[in-house]
Amino acid sequence: MKVIIAIDSFKGCLTSKEANEAAAEGIRKAYPDAEIVKVPVSDGGEGYMEAFHAAIGGRLEEVLVRDPLMRPIIAKYMIKNDLAVIEMAQASGLTLLTEEERNPMVATSYGTGQLVADAVRKGAKHIIVGLGGSATSDAGIGMLRALIDAFAKHGQWDDIEVLKDVSFTIASDVKNPLLGEQGAAHVFAPQKGATPEMVRTLDERARKFAEISAKHFGYDHSQMPGAGAAGGLGYAFLQYLNAKSMPGIQLLLDTIRFKELVEDADLIITGEGSADRQTLMGKLPMGILEQAGDIPLCLIAGRISDREELLNAGFARVECINPPDISLEEAMRKEVAQQNIRQQLYLSFKDLFD
Repeated sequence: MKVIIAIDSFKGCLTSKEANEAAAEGIRKAYPDAEIVKVPVSDGGEGYMEAFHAAIGGRLEEVLVRDPLMRPIIAKYMIKNDLAVIEMAQASGLTLLTEEERNPMVATSYGTGQLVADAVRKGAKHIIVGLGGSATSDAGIGMLRALIDAFAKHGQWDDIEVLKDVSFTIASDVKNPLLGEQGAAHVFAPQKGATPEMVRTLDERARKFAEISAKHFGYDHSQMPGAGAAGGLGYAFLQYLNAKSMPGIQLLLDTIRFKELVEDADLIITGEGSADRQTLMGKLPMGILEQAGDIPLCLIAGRISDREELLNAGFARVECINPPDISLEEAMRKEVAQQNIRQQLYLSFKDLFD
């Protein structure tokens, strides 16, 4: 019996690695002879860099950069040969700010640009940027400013030569454009502390920036899917750096050759903090499902809604790890979540093999 475990992080509670290990312990208790392969995964947000590092190796570089409020902070990225993987939340993430500090009117993506510049200086020719968890809504202007400061001879974008030999891929499951009712400001800025008035101002700022950029380049990528990701950072990569956009989980699974890894597997376990019909809209478990082929895929989560829709989509089993009477505060405690995953996987496997 070969089992592949590829569970997303339970945000604010468990990393992908921690969730995978808890699941493996539950399986081993029920079925000690199982061959278990743990695959850390992420869709482009929290844990994306670590997932690549666990899968393909390389080294983690530490860099002194600026956080969303331009305070000095140490952030990491991964590099292997000429490939770099940057998790923008490392330098420009919402978790770097207290709730009182959240203000997308001033938060900047400058630190992410510093990470890109450092990777280029260290020989990266292909850079993957995970766009989840941002604190910003600056349309990537801060990131571009950092690159100009690092590389432009006369302070102008067109002065930069070194970036012309670098290819960029942005990794995100966000399909929103930069502007409008479905754009970065309207959909995501309220989660980052924006008032309705701020949302309108941020959307207008982004619109003016996109108009100026379109005149300069002769094309406009502001309505491309993914341009609204990470407060419009996706737009800056698409418009200024000719980036490709891919779903984060697809890019990771393709890189680690997930289809080959699971060819001889008997079962795959995936999961996330909360599973419902939104899971079917391109979230991480769907990326796993699309590459699972005919191998049964079980989905676990801390909260389950729309179970029938999930089963009809192709998941073999859909299991909630939490008892019905548990409080959210209790369920979010790390040791409780780990124990509940262990117990659920033990019961599931005991049921399968009794």
